[in-house]
Amino acid sequence: MVRKTSLVLLTRLMKGAKTVQVNILEAKTELSKLIRLLESKREDSITVARNGKPVVKITLVSDADVSNRIGVARGRFNTTGDFDRDNEAIADLLSGGTL
Repeated sequence: MVRKTSLVLLTRLMKGAKTVQVNILEAKTELSKLIRLLESKREDSITVARNGKPVVKITLVSDADVSNRIGVARGRFNTTGDFDRDNEAIADLLSGGTL
């Protein structure tokens, strides 16, 4: 026997809804199925609503490539003059030196 919430969810999916919106009770009851929909890429996101008003959007965690984080801004801004001229003064301030 299929529960009512499962039928509601399946009906929405079969209608080809672009975004699936479920209420909080439905999300609690069908959380594992909703996660499977996201993992299988059948849905990009799922909106959870309270009293018909969207409150939260559930999406997959992206596995961003962390190797490209260092130097990501390289070439996007320019400095003029001697950029490092105040390094010693800044180091003194940060290490408790005199003001």
